[in-house]
Amino acid sequence: MATHFLKTFPQLAGLKFTHAWGGAIDTCTRFSPFWGTSHEDKVAYVMGYTGLGVASTRFGASVMLDLLDDLDTERSRLSMVRKKPVPFPPEPFRWVFIRITQWSLQRADDHEGRRNLWLKLLALFNLGFDS
Repeated sequence: MATHFLKTFPQLAGLKFTHAWGGAIDTCTRFSPFWGTSHEDKVAYVMGYTGLGVASTRFGASVMLDLLDDLDTERSRLSMVRKKPVPFPPEPFRWVFIRITQWSLQRADDHEGRRNLWLKLLALFNLGFDS
């Protein structure tokens, strides 16, 4: 990131970054976090982060507290909290679907955002960035 930053802002050459934020990322077919509980609702979890940052993590923790306290809140009623994403397909289908999706996204970028049939089908099943 620092290299890209300095390529974008060459006038800041010599600037040193003293801290970095990093870690494992996760994803799901919705490309957004999802929640659940286990162990008789005594343990809450949130998974599916794709590098969305501190604000999203804080929101995720607030939702987990709502779930653990069995609170009916605006957060706990969100469909992204109540519904799990569709699982990724097994290999080798996963690889094929990823390649078709990558090609389709590049094609949409090259055609002013117009989606092909594949991306429209994914959206119909709530799979992807708009779900």
